[in-house]
Amino acid sequence: MKGELAQLSIDFAIRIVEYYKWLVAEKKEYVMSKQILRSGTSIGANVHEAKYAASRPDFRSKLKIAAEEANETQYWLIVLERTGYFDSSFDDLKRYVESIIRILIAILKKLSDVEE
Repeated sequence: MKGELAQLSIDFAIRIVEYYKWLVAEKKEYVMSKQILRSGTSIGANVHEAKYAASRPDFRSKLKIAAEEANETQYWLIVLERTGYFDSSFDDLKRYVESIIRILIAILKKLSDVEE
């Protein structure tokens, strides 16, 4: 599951960068686009960092941050869509972030169960 999450988060980050470029070039949106770029690419960075965590608590912490960033990214996608800054060619972003959140929650729950 961790390998799948790593690849999914990289693919998602690439799509977020493409979406960011589209928002700036086509929609001239400069504020929310930076927010979603930051949070959307941070997910994969934290997942990647978790692979080299010094301890189980460090691993859990990095994945928790990735989950928080995924949740924030989902928020920005909702806001951008509802304010007219979305194009159907980016619908996969919603599915990507939902999948990432599901995987992160499952891993974090499993870690919590093991620690109890």
